[in-house]
Amino acid sequence: MVPMDRTRIYTAILHDHLEHNRQMAFLSGPRQVGKTWVCKSLASAYFNWDNTDDRRLLLRGPAALAESLGLDRLSTQPPVAVLDELHKYARWKTLLKGFFDTYGDRARLLVTGSARLDIFRRGGDSLMGRYLLYRVHPWSVGECLRTELPDREIQPPAEVTAEDWDALWEHGGFPEPFLRREARFTRRWRSLRQQQLSREDLREVASFRDLGTTETLMLLLAERSAQQLIYSNLASEIQTSIDSVKRWVDLFARMHFGFLVRPWFTNVAKALRKEPKWFLRDWSGVADEGARAETLVACHLLKAVETWTDLGFGAFELRYLRDKQKREVDFLVVRDRKPWFLVEVKLTDASLSPSLEHFQKQIKAPHAFQAVMNLPFAPADSFSVHRPTVVPARTLLSQLP
Repeated sequence: MVPMDRTRIYTAILHDHLEHNRQMAFLSGPRQVGKTWVCKSLASAYFNWDNTDDRRLLLRGPAALAESLGLDRLSTQPPVAVLDELHKYARWKTLLKGFFDTYGDRARLLVTGSARLDIFRRGGDSLMGRYLLYRVHPWSVGECLRTELPDREIQPPAEVTAEDWDALWEHGGFPEPFLRREARFTRRWRSLRQQQLSREDLREVASFRDLGTTETLMLLLAERSAQQLIYSNLASEIQTSIDSVKRWVDLFARMHFGFLVRPWFTNVAKALRKEPKWFLRDWSGVADEGARAETLVACHLLKAVETWTDLGFGAFELRYLRDKQKREVDFLVVRDRKPWFLVEVKLTDASLSPSLEHFQKQIKAPHAFQAVMNLPFAPADSFSVHRPTVVPARTLLSQLP
């Protein structure tokens, strides 16, 4: 990866974690999102399971790791160690539990990995109470503007530079293509990442009898960002069962290839309850501009709800709304199980969607926005208005992490 010459918000988040918490920090997120770079910038020691020497040390157990960190020597502050790709070790949870219980007051651990760390973390969580999870996302409008630790959910509006806005649209938010900003490189990077996900990560986290079928499903999903998933249609296309498709899609989401947004139906008359919408993590490869715009906003909103949750502001969810009359609003952000704000995404259409008012009245969400991509920045607080309102996308997104 090219050197990142811009500070990330996760540097401030982890610095605050190390200052105020004794628990280990687990960093989960997509491949190549910059987790290792951020952690190494804060660490005094780095251990990678893929490095033979580091692996031999870690196999010797907690005492050997403690000796390597010099924990028997007087120090002004606990050393910070990064353990990367540790989930590849079959007994990684035992190693972490043993080290934390014995040396947790003398050292701080940052445990990183690709999406696979989050998958393996779920299976019998014997480490509960010994770590805090931070989910790392690509660059966003908000992160282009501010990288300090947020003290509240919504920030004052600020204008992102035209260069950063255009780079996000054309190259996506993953650090390497976003910072390099070369079309040929971005296309090659995107292709390589897809191959790594399908040929390496998929094989590592699950065993399939027919990898060709699952790779075909990944290709279909790559073409359907911002669409509702009809599992029966997908099953028919790849000639497999609906249950298999559901299981594979869930795995692809946990691998951070994409993510699902499920419908919200509480207090919604004749709401759709089953079909989720699918979004890619990398919006730069979405060919249709309308679908790319919706995917870009979806990724920004997912980053917001997961960051707010990880920082302890509350329990946040990302949903969408659709009823049997085919009225739909692209997104609903839910805070502590209560609807907070609606977002409908448009490329150019500034005429207000009637679905915003319809659903806002039903679910009593305080805010309802129609975010329009091509409108110029407006230096006004989107959240000061409580009626359905047309807002520039770059204004609304600037107020999120």
